[in-house]
Amino acid sequence: MSKLLKLILLVLVFISQSAVANVNNEFPARKLFPAVPHIEIDDLHKQIKQVIVVDVRSEYEFETLRIKGAINIPLSSPTYVADMKKLRTENPTAAIVTYCNGKTCKKSYEAVQKCRDHKIDNVVAYDAGIMDWARKYPQESVLLGVSPMDPSRIISDEDFDKKLIDVKQFEEMLSRNDIIVVDVRDRFQREGLSLFPGIDKQAYLDDKAALNRVISKAKSESKTLLIYDAAETQGRMLRHLLN
Repeated sequence: MSKLLKLILLVLVFISQSAVANVNNEFPARKLFPAVPHIEIDDLHKQIKQVIVVDVRSEYEFETLRIKGAINIPLSSPTYVADMKKLRTENPTAAIVTYCNGKTCKKSYEAVQKCRDHKIDNVVAYDAGIMDWARKYPQESVLLGVSPMDPSRIISDEDFDKKLIDVKQFEEMLSRNDIIVVDVRDRFQREGLSLFPGIDKQAYLDDKAALNRVISKAKSESKTLLIYDAAETQGRMLRHLLN
């Protein structure tokens, strides 16, 4: 084999390995769920009329921002498996596509895996998430009940980052009287673990009544909400509702 051909092969291998590394960095959960099939954003858009799209987030998140035509079956629901089995029975041939908030959210993968564990076939994960979808396909998105949606109404990363505080700041604020600490993780993520027992309020995004009570209390008492979630994406959804 000539030196030139060897060099070309080495370059191609390097490029291929770099591409795989970039994908893994962009979609970190793919390596955690290697058996879970996924669909890319443009492929889902092309097939949107032929597939059944299932939003596996909480009802609150679903009502805030969702893919147009999607149905809501929260992964945290105790009837998730039964609902997915019913959906498959009613639609025996169409592919079912699950999605959640974004590339760092594992719910879309976990939803597919749970289906596989219960023999529900032809289910794939759209793992780029709702934020990428809404920015690229606003005409196929619903924001606070409006579609087509205005992409400029999505809270930018820069604006959202302005509302983020680090752990030290968070801890320093815990002793203040003008704050309410809210844990908005769902039951599936929480698994009985409170990070600030006796201090935080449990207001899951799938418990609208509890969340509305906390928000109303904060407004009436002019208090600041300190919100924490599993991967900042739920907090971002709540920010849209509070804006």
